[in-house]
Amino acid sequence: MQFTHQHREIQDSLKRFIDEEINPHVDDWEAAEIFPAHEIFKKLGRLGFLGLCQPEAYGGAGLDYSYSLAMAETLGHIHCGGVPMAIGVQTDMCTPALARHGSEELKQQFLAPAIAGDMVGCIGVSEPDAGSDVAGIRSVARKDGADYLISGQKMWITNSLQADWMCMLVNTDSGSAHKNKSLVIVPLRAGPGGKLTPGVQIAQKIRKIGMHSSDTGLLHFDEVRVPQRYRIGAEGQGFVYQMQQFQQERLWCAASTLETLTHCIDWTIEWARQRQLFGGALADQQWVQFKLAELKTEVEALRALTYRACDLYVAGQDVLELASMAKLKAGRLNRTVPDTCLQFWGGMGYTLENKVARMYRDGRLASIGGGADEVMLGIIAKTMGIAKRPGH
Repeated sequence: MQFTHQHREIQDSLKRFIDEEINPHVDDWEAAEIFPAHEIFKKLGRLGFLGLCQPEAYGGAGLDYSYSLAMAETLGHIHCGGVPMAIGVQTDMCTPALARHGSEELKQQFLAPAIAGDMVGCIGVSEPDAGSDVAGIRSVARKDGADYLISGQKMWITNSLQADWMCMLVNTDSGSAHKNKSLVIVPLRAGPGGKLTPGVQIAQKIRKIGMHSSDTGLLHFDEVRVPQRYRIGAEGQGFVYQMQQFQQERLWCAASTLETLTHCIDWTIEWARQRQLFGGALADQQWVQFKLAELKTEVEALRALTYRACDLYVAGQDVLELASMAKLKAGRLNRTVPDTCLQFWGGMGYTLENKVARMYRDGRLASIGGGADEVMLGIIAKTMGIAKRPGH
């Protein structure tokens, strides 16, 4: 994949926005364990960043997915992981199925405001007893006339303390675990930033070891009444739709790590050149040089894999295997690169203020969220034909 002048213009514009509107406030937002999502999303929406590859009819730019990937990569310029992840949920995790399979009414009511930054969305898949095992979710939507009555719990939900609506995976009948699920848009509030919908309860704000500026919650749903017309696409196709969304989410995850990992290495090189010990600079140690060279090589290998997967995705091909590989590799590098770099920083790397230390904390999630490493390995094994698929 080759970035065009248009790709670069979008990236440069987004970097300017990040430098002016986000990075100066990151430390405060990290300390507060939340950032003003509605305010930031509205500014991003005005600049057109929340719908680069969404249809123009709903306020998007109508570009191909490579532009979304270029944006994801540029979000790595933000000096924390929580804010980029929250933005990615809006652009690449809770809206793809809505844009692809949603009705005209749903697109006008939820997609268009999400693209404009007037509404904050979230994706509701994980539950207390079902994270990586998507087929094992227990939340149910019971039919009552023309409505669903939704009950259950959703956990580890990014943006949920501020979100206006959720793209929620629920069981709509008692059949096969892979054929009884539907995606339903569940309004969480009565209007943007308004009171919670009756039956919706934010049960707990989840505190995490990293991603501090990203609000994460446990939500309870008790007979929440939602019109059946808020279902995305066909009933019983929710598992399939969510697997499609996961491909885009996992490509986003891989792309969003590229600049972050590169920063981590560059910051460490700069530190190693300044740090004096044993009569010379830390950077003069061949061991340090070789380890940093190896890390840089790994990051560029991830870039090549991610770009190739993006090319095929734009061409309309199924990239389940490559997206899973890229997500797996991104998760591994988000652990090994900050960990190795932090060691070179010594005691300074163990301070809360250190940017590499923040990456060390934030990056650990990449091997868990959006499908754990083990899930990625299982998918890859199935696509290779060496593991059985469900029902085979």
